[in-house]
Order: sequence, then C-alpha cells, then structure tokens
Amino acid sequence: MGKELLSIVNLNKRFESAGGHVQALYNVDLDVQEGEFITVIGPSGCGKSTLLRIVAGLDRGFTGSVTLGGEEIGGPGIDKGFIFQEHRLFPWLTVEKNIASDLPLGNKEVRRKVDELIDLVKLNGFEKSYPRELSGGMAQRVAIARALLRNPKILLLDEPFGALDAFTRAHMQTVLLDIWRANKTTMIFVTHDIDEAVFLGNRVVILEPRPGKIRKIVPIDLPYPRKKTTTSFQELRLKVLNYFEKVDDLELTDGAGI
Repeated sequence: MGKELLSIVNLNKRFESAGGHVQALYNVDLDVQEGEFITVIGPSGCGKSTLLRIVAGLDRGFTGSVTLGGEEIGGPGIDKGFIFQEHRLFPWLTVEKNIASDLPLGNKEVRRKVDELIDLVKLNGFEKSYPRELSGGMAQRVAIARALLRNPKILLLDEPFGALDAFTRAHMQTVLLDIWRANKTTMIFVTHDIDEAVFLGNRVVILEPRPGKIRKIVPIDLPYPRKKTTTSFQELRLKVLNYFEKVDDLELTDGAGI
C-alpha cells in the first residue's frame, strides 16, 4: 500500500436530544493507507454510517481530528466520493449523462473519461439507457462510475449492495474489486455482512455499539481473487465472528442474503 491518506484520531460524536444524548462514536482511531480497501462491520446503531458521513465532510459536529491527505476535512468536496445503498440516479438522465452529472458531454475530456468509466464498470451498450431500464446492480455500477468521475482520493460506500439479491450482490462484489484494482482508489465499505467484509477488505474494522467504538481491526491476509469456500477464508471469517460476544444480539448476517 501507499502512504497514509486518512487519519482519524480520538474521534467522538454524540447526538443530543430532549431525553439526553447518544454517544454515536467514542475515541475512534483509524489510519487508512493510499490504495487500501477497508471494510467496516457492526450492528445497527454502532456508528458505521456516521463515521462515513464525517469522513465525507457531511457532518462537522464532532470532536477529535479527521484529516485527508494531511489536511483537516472541512466539508464535502470532489476529493471524496460517496455511494449510498440506493443508487440515487437522476431518472430523467441516461447512463452517460448520469455519470457526467453537471459536466458537459460535449467536452472531449469529459467524453473520454465517461467512456473510460462505462468500460470500467462494464456497461458498454447501455450508454443511452435510463435508470428504469437497468437492474439494481447495473444502477449501482452507474453510481460508482459517477463517484469516480472526478478522481476522488477516497470512495466511501454505505452498504451499497444491501438491497440486492444474493446472486447480484456476489456479482457486484467481484465487479467492485475489479474497479478497485484497476483504479487504485482507496475505499471504505460499510456492511452488515461478515462474508462480504472478509471477501472485500484488506482489513476489517469491527465496531461495537453503545457507545460506538472499534472493538478490533482484523487484517485479511488472503490474495485476490478470494473464494468463500476455502479453509483459509472460513478461518478468517470465524476469527471475525469470534470477536462478537453475542452475535444474535448484534443483528449481523452470517453470509450474504441469509
């Protein structure tokens, strides 16, 4: 991996309410290297999405330090791409125009970049299609391409495959790894799924709730491409699983689509 890209030091975030406050994140420390693929796993309410929003610059109400490329994150910007669970494409725009977003396709450089991304996410032949004409997995590929258009330093993915069926989800995991290897973009991927976390990540960050804090960071020293049926994969999956004391209470899925 490259040099340090993202540094999170003593990050604390709490939400105030009439009944008191909720500590969403507590003393979180995490360093991410350039080109690294980090997966973040934990139960609902442990602060996974809050962590992504802070890194994206969408939430500034925290204490601690969060820097990207050595500079404090002061707000959203083109150096940070964000993928939601829903693709959030513009229904009135075609695939190529959704990827280009507010940039003109008539510009030769924009046209070249859009064509490269369409090829990267394997949507050749669907350039003129509208979101309603796409499957869920294809729509998410468009969303990923759109996020990559401006060459972000980091891509943040908040359960992007959570709404997909098991077959499509497995396919999209492979597609995303192909994109990561080809584009070398640093990625942080939030999921509820242990198998998905181990299959994708260089490291798995395990969060626990109330308050949201890192329980363990597990290195995944397996070469790509990975097979979920191998003994080495299952051993690492069990290692991640064993860091949770009461798995049933943590609402984690034990495999995609299960």
